[in-house]
Amino acid sequence: MYRFLYRHLLSRPDAELIHDLTLGGLRRVGGITPARALLEKVFSPNTEGLAVSALGLQFAHPLGLAAGFDKNATCIPAMNALGFSFVEVGTVTPQPQPGNPRPRLFRLTADEAFINRMGFPGAGQEAVRHNLRALRKRCPVGISLGKNKATPLADAPQDYCAVLHCLYPYGDFFVVNVSSPNTPGLRELQTREHLDTILTSLKASMHDLANGSQAKPLLVKISPDMTWAEIDTVLELALRYQISGVVATNTTTDHAALQNQYAGEVGGLSGRPLRERSNEIIRYIYRQTGGELCIIGVGGIFSGDDIWDKLRSGATLVQAYTGLIYGGPAFVKKALARLRQRMREEGIDSLSALRPSP
Repeated sequence: MYRFLYRHLLSRPDAELIHDLTLGGLRRVGGITPARALLEKVFSPNTEGLAVSALGLQFAHPLGLAAGFDKNATCIPAMNALGFSFVEVGTVTPQPQPGNPRPRLFRLTADEAFINRMGFPGAGQEAVRHNLRALRKRCPVGISLGKNKATPLADAPQDYCAVLHCLYPYGDFFVVNVSSPNTPGLRELQTREHLDTILTSLKASMHDLANGSQAKPLLVKISPDMTWAEIDTVLELALRYQISGVVATNTTTDHAALQNQYAGEVGGLSGRPLRERSNEIIRYIYRQTGGELCIIGVGGIFSGDDIWDKLRSGATLVQAYTGLIYGGPAFVKKALARLRQRMREEGIDSLSALRPSP
């Protein structure tokens, strides 16, 4: 029913307008205890055998919500009620910014994809701190760290550290976003010179913020458009600085496979067209690091089979965004039901017994 409504009704208005209305509805529902309980009752998935221990945290199952959906941390209770085991909010910048001019979000229904050139629109770190501080019971929360558009690349470490300092008490893990294609020059921060400086600054800040305790996990989110040599550079730095993991991957600027009126739009492509490239990079990272880094797999997750493929490629956790939009509120429940069925077919009764493909 949802797919029919989406294709014939919800896909007609402006994509960002629908997104904003959805966020508003989820924020209100998440703040009303009976409404949130009803969501849980209807959409709560069966998680038996799906528990994951990673990043020093416990997850009910491997499927979380990717950054970009809940930029300002307003919908975490509702997303948890819809079944996600963790939520990554942001990307958060120090100062509020409007992002790029509209239209900046394009729906590619036939491809089950989106092109976005949002440019980190958001309310800024203080508003996100206010929203996170107001939360009570919640699932694990990741925070995507970004820089303001106006900040020169040379000053990027200060922006990343500012967001980290502001939000450190409220995040369970943090992700350095140096791979969005929609902020001018941002992907240059994946190069050795820039990333070395950023990680040096962030690790020093995390050490100070931990105040003698174990520092919280820090991960790096990478682009799917990198060469293997460029990925090797990121992995070398991640291992050197004892970064906890890699989020693979962000959106792609490669639109070659698209055949529709939006193929020529500038922006990052997400959804089904990204699935295989994401899996390929996950396999490469796992082989290169021997499983030493926690990999969060992102890109083209629409079903339990897609989750299975990413876990078998070497991911420990996965995230979805576009799959939720096309799959609707029952997305998590259906995806995990299929994952459990796939596990039974493969003779595996617990994800703890799953090993990546050789």
